[in-house]
Amino acid sequence: MAANEKTFGGEISEARKAKGWSLKELASRVLREDEEAISPQYLNDIEHDRRSPSSDRMVQQFADALEMDPDWLYYLAGRFPEDVRDKKLSEKQVAEAMVAFRGGPPRGKGRK
Repeated sequence: MAANEKTFGGEISEARKAKGWSLKELASRVLREDEEAISPQYLNDIEHDRRSPSSDRMVQQFADALEMDPDWLYYLAGRFPEDVRDKKLSEKQVAEAMVAFRGGPPRGKGRK
């Protein structure tokens, strides 16, 4: 992986630190399917790209908590077809592609 290539974990870590949150603070805002918060250790593994979010719902919760574009996080989490992921798109290119795909205006940061 290239040094400047964005990863899901890297983007989550950067956004968390920009908010001044600890691992524990962000972990408490992201729930597993059983409605329990993820552990700080699980979040640490995600941030270091040792693990991936277990569901689309979890990706959406990260986007909501960190006020990030969910489409960008879905892309980084590999929730797009491999041929799309292989293009190494920028955040702007992903947003533009999703606008074209949906046929409407962009959803914007933190919007549903």
